[in-house]
Amino acid sequence: MHVVTPLDTSVTERPGEPHPGIHAPFASEAPLRDLRRVPIHPDNWYPLAWSHEVKRGKTHGVKFAGEPIVLVRTESGSVFALEDRCAHRQVPLHQGVVDGESIRCCYHGWTYDCSGKCIDVPYLGKERLPNGVRSYPCKEVEGLIFVFPGSAVLADETPLPQLGSVADKAYKTRRFGREVACHYSFMHENLMDMNHQFLHRRQMGQMKARSLGRRRGDGWVEVDYTFAREQGQQPIGEALVFGQSRKTGEDNNHKDVMTIRTAYPYQTLKIRTSDDTLVMDLWIVYVPLDAEQRTNRTFGLLSIRKPKIPGILDLAWPLLVWFTERIFKEDREIVEMEQQAHDKQGADWNHEVFPVINELRALLRDSGAEEETELVRV
Repeated sequence: MHVVTPLDTSVTERPGEPHPGIHAPFASEAPLRDLRRVPIHPDNWYPLAWSHEVKRGKTHGVKFAGEPIVLVRTESGSVFALEDRCAHRQVPLHQGVVDGESIRCCYHGWTYDCSGKCIDVPYLGKERLPNGVRSYPCKEVEGLIFVFPGSAVLADETPLPQLGSVADKAYKTRRFGREVACHYSFMHENLMDMNHQFLHRRQMGQMKARSLGRRRGDGWVEVDYTFAREQGQQPIGEALVFGQSRKTGEDNNHKDVMTIRTAYPYQTLKIRTSDDTLVMDLWIVYVPLDAEQRTNRTFGLLSIRKPKIPGILDLAWPLLVWFTERIFKEDREIVEMEQQAHDKQGADWNHEVFPVINELRALLRDSGAEEETELVRV
């Protein structure tokens, strides 16, 4: 059982620190890795495309942390994933042709099956076939195509993530995503730290987040929030999220509780009312695209509980899409600014004082792939 811990935002000063944003470790301390250079761990299931992007009988080239991968939808409709290069001349297989349940390279027609085995070279015959290419475990679930880019032997024992309420007919789900020019860790921090609501003041009004407590377990950390509106009329963003009018004043605290969790490498956000009804359910992940992991593609599933009156949510849906796009635009701009600052400074100068974010940062460091350790600013 994990006990809720009150959030303490106090900062302990260390005598002799050269800069309030620089951590100079004592001799007995192990140097921390720069979180913005910690590679995401490949031994997990990652969505690399939406199902609708991979047409029947077509190929689709994607990347995971700079690694080119081709997704192939066969004539029967199944999907498989191979490294995106022909073993012959190294040209991209996504330029090739789907032939039944296999793919033929566009250059000389070398043919590969779903396991990556070369099954035909037209001018050699089937008796003198060369080695094939790497295949990746691949599964298609709820409109997402997941690939396991790490050690294939671990794929069977690693479960796919729980995708929230997307399969529940009591909810309507929006599938969304964008490319964002930042390290995936900035995205985790942005969602988990609701103290940044001031950024969204035009959409959300004078709402103030209050932390109720945090918990941490093996591979995860989460925090609870409740919200209050300090003054003014209820903005449209608040009405869309919480679905009811709030009064200004001391009694305007929301009884709704928002719980945000990073269960590496995924994130969830759930809003429950005072009667424990789940009214909003978000699942999201940030997939690095380039080898330096300075760009990620977001895949999100936002599920909203349907009200008792049929059709009301469908009527409000375009407004909800508009609102979430505006929120995401502001978040994308700010995290890209953070990445630009990191690149200019050459190190992580963040002076973080919010305990749950410090716990999140530790989780992301501990869960990431191994690399050379560096002395960093924290």
